[in-house]
Amino acid sequence: MLRVATWNVNSVKARLEHLCNWVKETSPDVVLLQEIKCEDHKFPAMEVEDLGYNILVHGQKAYNGVAILSKRPIEDPLIGLPGDDSDEQARYLEATISGVRIASIYLPNGNPVDTDKYPYKLAWMARLRDRARELLDLEETFVLAGDYNICPGDEDTYDPVGFAGDALCLPESRALFREILYMGVTEAYRAIHPKEIAYTYWDFQRGAWQKDDGLRIDHLLLSPPAADRLGNVGIDRTMRGKQRPSDHVPIWCELSED
Repeated sequence: MLRVATWNVNSVKARLEHLCNWVKETSPDVVLLQEIKCEDHKFPAMEVEDLGYNILVHGQKAYNGVAILSKRPIEDPLIGLPGDDSDEQARYLEATISGVRIASIYLPNGNPVDTDKYPYKLAWMARLRDRARELLDLEETFVLAGDYNICPGDEDTYDPVGFAGDALCLPESRALFREILYMGVTEAYRAIHPKEIAYTYWDFQRGAWQKDDGLRIDHLLLSPPAADRLGNVGIDRTMRGKQRPSDHVPIWCELSED
């Protein structure tokens, strides 16, 4: 079994204790991190390697940043999302682990929508769609996982009316997300829990966690061969109740061995 987890830690340095404790408790084979908010050389490699993980990092000072941690060898890394050589934001990291192509994704938020941040989000999503198509054409077994900053449906936000004009829920954002799914990609959580109301993110403001005012914006997208191997999927929401938590919680899936 290959257990793949993804977690926007909102600063790996600030959440290092939480990360290490969670990894010890749950022992995922692969951990995909987003918003590590540090440059490559400042990633806490020693602490993570002491837990038995290999590390691949694509960092950026104070912002963004993604990482792949794996108990198994990390092969053929791809650093950065193809399609725009001028894009300097550290948001995409891809590699092969045990024959599965796995990516850690931190998709742009896109707000405020009346700024250049929203066109950047849509263009980034179009590039991700194109990369997914390339991997499908290559018949790769893949998991594209991370913080997508997309609520796929109204059921994925506590306040559909209030979020109707948000970049996470606008029709153009959702349409690009659906384009990826319509190519034959499976959204792991909904494959196992088609009707359940569940969230992966709660804002730090307005008592969102206490009121369960959440959003489901972290996703694991599987190619057909990976979806055929899907056994279980879950959200570790208890991590949001810790002292000084990330505003996101881990989400994971289990794939049977090929």
